[in-house]
Amino acid sequence: MSEPLDRYVGAGGLRLRYRDWGGAGRVPALAFHGFALNAHSWDEVAPALSHRLRVLAFDQRGHGLSERAADMSQYTREHMVRDIEEVCAALALAPAVVIGHSMGGMNAMTFAARNPERVRALVLVDVGPEVRVDGAQEVIRFVAGPYELPSLDEWVEHTAKYYPWRSKERIRARLEVSLRETPSGTYAKQYDERFRSADFRGVAQGEDLWTLARRLRAPTLLVHGGESPVLTREMAERFAADVPVVRLVTIPGAGHSVAGDKPHEFALVVNAFLDDVLRDA
Repeated sequence: MSEPLDRYVGAGGLRLRYRDWGGAGRVPALAFHGFALNAHSWDEVAPALSHRLRVLAFDQRGHGLSERAADMSQYTREHMVRDIEEVCAALALAPAVVIGHSMGGMNAMTFAARNPERVRALVLVDVGPEVRVDGAQEVIRFVAGPYELPSLDEWVEHTAKYYPWRSKERIRARLEVSLRETPSGTYAKQYDERFRSADFRGVAQGEDLWTLARRLRAPTLLVHGGESPVLTREMAERFAADVPVVRLVTIPGAGHSVAGDKPHEFALVVNAFLDDVLRDA
């Protein structure tokens, strides 16, 4: 398939970038990355999903090439969910498949619970109504680490410590599109630098996630990383047991970033789910 097109849409007073993967799929799908990541989180799986879906992968506010909020108080789950609502209205994307990883999954779950008529199916990637605090702290420590380094090679070595299930070649390919070269020649991350020093629990705070989860009506696939430090197997099983629309699939050998750790396996389980719930599409 052809390369995705970078497009922009206004939401919440900000200009948000998204990657439109096109493809033959008639069903729109909105994909939302985790904290401190960007739309490239879906690069390795979007082509394999595009026979059924038109994948639109978004940089959420303050991330990637999307605009930064004027104030840190505007980086909350409420703000991000309102962005999704405005994006759906602006692009006429309802009903859609909504895909979210980690922070993006919390946003997707909240959106789906509040707007059941806009969601055809929901895919949650290693996130649920509860997460392991120690594992979430690992993500925060990663964000609090270097914001820029002298070379791409140094970024590859640094990042490999956090992604032991990926080859350095794959890590390099992701970093080549997820870093920006500064005027001084260093390589910096593509998210609001203020995230590094903020108490950024705001992305997780808001309406109770268990309350929202029990309001889900769309068929929901929970893709759990077998080696995830953030969502334990017990938490994932409790979510699936308590919410009837949730189907649980665990992918062995994947950490928290399942789509990046095991892209082939991720695409297989998501496509199998879509084959079942989108029979008429």
